[in-house]
Amino acid sequence: MGMVFILLAGRETVYAQKTPEERLGWKLGAQAYTFKEFTFFEAIDKIDSCGLKYVEAYPGQVLGGGMEGKMDIHMDAAKREEIRKRLKGKGIRMVSFGVISPASEANWRQLFEFAKAMGVETITSEPKQEDLPLLSQLCDAYKINVAIHNHPNPTRYWSPDIVLAALQGQSRRIGVCADIGHWTRSGLDPVESLQKLEGHVMQLHVKDLHEQGAKAHDVHWGQGVTNIAGVIQELKRQKFKGILSAEYEYNWRHNTPDVQASVEYFRSVLK
Repeated sequence: MGMVFILLAGRETVYAQKTPEERLGWKLGAQAYTFKEFTFFEAIDKIDSCGLKYVEAYPGQVLGGGMEGKMDIHMDAAKREEIRKRLKGKGIRMVSFGVISPASEANWRQLFEFAKAMGVETITSEPKQEDLPLLSQLCDAYKINVAIHNHPNPTRYWSPDIVLAALQGQSRRIGVCADIGHWTRSGLDPVESLQKLEGHVMQLHVKDLHEQGAKAHDVHWGQGVTNIAGVIQELKRQKFKGILSAEYEYNWRHNTPDVQASVEYFRSVLK
């Protein structure tokens, strides 16, 4: 990220220059699951090295960095505060958390308390249909979004049509986390799927795959069949404002350069 230097009253003030996606109101970061072979704080270092300033944390990742335990909604206040302090020191914001789908009302409430304490804007989840009225109440009370995520066919929300039906009658704070790679695995066109869900897309898990089908694997964005450029243009058309999490699920131990190349491509398309 570039810097702009402005001389004001004899003082040199430094302002971070906005990235191409930030100018559109987009938060491009990474799902920490991309670096699941590493600790959370190792993942943060890798995300930083990719020129990204946002993270979507996931439950169960070992914290590392001299901290005991894992990323967990039940962690105590002191541990939460220490994580926030360290993230702030790196200039990285934890804007999203998931994918997580608690089995009880008590744990849903604990999740929202955790999200509030960590400054999370959006929880990504694959909730049961019967939980949606409760989530509508919690979303409105806490002013935190829930974005319904899709895994491939035949999972609960694999089809945009299923998600769209589930959203009917719920809070506007319940929307969509569109995993465009899993749509590709399911034989769906990501651009057409986004069009169906227009007005509901809060977040994306961004992948590009080398082919359609269950055996497809990640490639650098722009080199596969997921039509990343078309997805970007559709998001611009929809005037999307939200979070995009890079989720590179391949070459697990050495995929930092893959994410870096993908981010460079993404920004080149925006320019």
